[in-house]
Order: sequence, then C-alpha cells, then structure tokens
Amino acid sequence: MIATTVAPAAVCPMSHGVSGTAPLPAPAPASAFDKAATFTERYLLAPDMVAAPYAHLDALRDHAPVHWSPMHHAWLVTGYEQVMRCLRDPAVSADRVRPLMDAVPQGARDDAERAFGILSRWMVFNDAPQHRRLRQVFQESFAARAVNRYRAFTEKATAAVLARRAAPGRTGDLMADLAKPLPALVFARWLGIPRTDSAAFWYWNARVADLVLGTAQEESEYRASLQALVSLEDYLASLVARRRAEPGDDLISQVLAEGRVGDTVTELEFVGMLTQMAFAGGETTSNLIANTLLALHQNPDALTAVREEPELVRGAVEETLRLDGPSKMSIRTARADLGLDGHTLRAGDRIFLVTAAANRDPARFPDPGRFDVRRTGATHLGLGFGAHFCIGAALARLVACAAVSALVRDHPGLTVTDPAALTWQPSLLNRSLTALPVRY
Repeated sequence: MIATTVAPAAVCPMSHGVSGTAPLPAPAPASAFDKAATFTERYLLAPDMVAAPYAHLDALRDHAPVHWSPMHHAWLVTGYEQVMRCLRDPAVSADRVRPLMDAVPQGARDDAERAFGILSRWMVFNDAPQHRRLRQVFQESFAARAVNRYRAFTEKATAAVLARRAAPGRTGDLMADLAKPLPALVFARWLGIPRTDSAAFWYWNARVADLVLGTAQEESEYRASLQALVSLEDYLASLVARRRAEPGDDLISQVLAEGRVGDTVTELEFVGMLTQMAFAGGETTSNLIANTLLALHQNPDALTAVREEPELVRGAVEETLRLDGPSKMSIRTARADLGLDGHTLRAGDRIFLVTAAANRDPARFPDPGRFDVRRTGATHLGLGFGAHFCIGAALARLVACAAVSALVRDHPGLTVTDPAALTWQPSLLNRSLTALPVRY
C-alpha cells in the first residue's frame, strides 16, 4: 500500500521520483540493439508520458518486452511472462536502500545514517530469507479475515466523511474530500494512533513520502524528510511501549500478543517495519479510490452495471488495479547475472518491472484495453506477486470498495466536472491524480 517528483532529472534508483542531475548515458549491452531502428524511446517522466503512458508502454512491449534503456539507465521489462519471471527469480533483488542513499545531497549525508538504517529494516527493501522472516510478523494481522473486522468501521467512516464533504449539488475535489482522508482515518484506527497524535503522525508521513518517493530535492527538504523519519520511529517506539503496558484493539497490540517481537524479530526491527506501515498506509488506497471512480465515469456502461449489480464494485476495483492502477512499475536490481529473453542482465543492472504494461499484455488478457468489471481469468500484477505481493492488499480493497460503493449508491448524480483538465503527479512508479474535480 503502493507512489512523486519535481524536475526531469536523474531517475532515483528506487524512488517514485527523480533526484540529482542527469547522468551520462550508460553504454548499452550488445543485445540491447535488437530492433533498435523500429522503436523510438521516450522519457517516462515527460509530461505527455505522465499524463497518458499506456500507448507508449504497449508499443515498447510489442517492440521488445525486455529492453535496455540508455535514457533511464535500466532494463525496462514490459511483458507479463517476463515480469513474472523476474518476480520469481532470486537473482532479482528488492534491496534498493543503498541507491537511495546515493541520491542524498552531500550536505545532508551527516543526517542520513540513522534514517537509512530505518529504511534498511523495511521488509519491502529486503530479499529472502530476511524478507520472509520480517513479513511473517504481520502475516496474520493483514489476512483478509483479520482485516474484515474493520468493515463496519470503514463503512461508518465512509458515510461520515461523505456527509461532511459531499452534499448533493456541491462541487469539490474527490481526492481531498474522500480519497485521502478516508484511508488515513481507517489506517490510524487500525494501527492504533490516538486522535491527539494524528496531526504530527500524518505530517511525518508526508515528509517521509518526500524522501522515499523522490520529491525532496533541496538539501533543506532532505534534512526535513530525514528528521521526520527519525521522529516517526521515535514516536512509534513510544507507542509500542504504551501498548505493551496497556494493550488495545489495534495492530500493534495484536502483534505484541502473538509473542514474535523479541523472538523472531527484534523490537528495533518491529518498530522499523511499523514506519513502513505508517508510510504505506494511505498512498495506494487513495489513488485506487480516485482512479476507480474516474474509470467508471469514463466507461458509462461499466458504471451502469455496477449501479444495477452492486457486487460488481469488487470487479471495478480489480479492473482498475489492472488497467490504470496506483502503481505503474517497481524497481529491482540484478544481484547476479541472469538471462532473460535472450538478453544478459548483469549484476548491478537496474530493472524496471513495468506492471502497467504487463497488465495490458494481449498474450495474457483478452481485449486488454477494455475496462471489464466482469473480467475473470489471468491474475493481474497491480498489487505485485509472490513474496512481495502487497501485504496490505486486503485492507486497500476493503477501503476502496467501501468508498466506491457509497459513491455509486448514494451519489447517482456524481460527475467529473472537467475531465480534459485532469493532471497526474510526475512519478515513475505511482499513477496519482493531483486532484479529481467533481460535482456530487
């Protein structure tokens, strides 16, 4: 629960954004020149690529599902089969903390040691067996049956937020009115953040996002983001201590009661992973809500079907995850040489697993460009796959379905007021609207 940037500079090796200055193009491996004359590469953070990336990504996949990009200094993997092979191959590593550290401005390095120590404990940046050991601590808490305990609270919170911000006939921004505050409310309740602490908690989260997603560019911004991550860890460590003394009905209390903290993971590792949960708690779900509502209003037949058969809301959310989901790609590194589609990926090479293209692969999905709320068959990769499948998938789906259901059911006149003027955050990894103006 998964992701922005400023100017088009050098692509940060693990972030959703960019940082630094443009590097000299890296020499392409010899095998990368196959079919070079038939395809013109585009910079993926060019404004038109941010706004509408899919035609180019489809063309790239059709040209070469494994393609060396001197422009991005990375392998772009766009075919469904090829992405799946990378997700399963132990030679493809998720460890990206060191490249992120390398992007920190020189003047901010002194502040970075503890912050990047925290990031190194995030399970999303660890490979097996470390990743498996860390993930197992949260496995039961994130299971669908455990998350389902929050269904009533989520539906009640959805109704309350809409009652305050979405009066019929009012104009507003669906992102600010619902898509961002609702996941924040649910996640704070689930994690056990007291209301009195919520302002500081969400401020730290926003600054951590600036660091991890590549938005922080100036030295002062980096310093603020690094300090926010440290402050967030300090706060969560104190909250863990409180929950040991006074358990509650929340994630931290549940995990502590299972007895694994201090056994299979240290308390320092546990708190470090909680900072990851805090950061990831809302971003993916917010974008999923907004993108699903936009997709339904761009596909009137699908919207009609969901209104007539409310159980199809789940299909609409799944089809959004496939066709225009919150995540466009994930970044990996080859930790050993590996062969892929006749190419040799060398140890240390950066790999962009472009799930936004793989999820539209006609070899896997019939009529892949169609938004079909009744689609069955192949598994999409909108929430990852395998060991790194999004651990918060059940919670993201619960909140997104609650929001979309309420809007479709209770706001039949909802319209997107100026679809031609929509803009998207400039991000390599995330697919995130800057705003979604609507009339309720």
